Amino acid sequence: MAWFWLILGGLFEVGFTTSLRFVEGFRNVPWTLAFLVSVAISMALLELASRNIPMGTAYAVWGGIGAVGTVMVGMAFFDEPTTTLRLLLILGIVACIAALKLSA
Repeated sequence: MAWFWLILGGLFEVGFTTSLRFVEGFRNVPWTLAFLVSVAISMALLELASRNIPMGTAYAVWGGIGAVGTVMVGMAFFDEPTTTLRLLLILGIVACIAALKLSA
């Protein structure tokens, strides 16, 4: 279950980073609330997962999921560039996350 909680926490990290795009200096209340709720859930799930997964591994996987997910959201919804190099770098992050899971 720890890996499930960690992956879910990483997805909530994508939620809070995406929400940051819309908070407008924390004046946009609905998006600010979405940000705060996503941060709280993401951090709580990271803490829960790190009870059974080494903290360094958990943090790297959580951050990697958040980074890859945020880049993918940017490319899919915010017209960020989708270049071969970016896609290869994302693949590299995914490969490193998989390797950390296999070594844990």
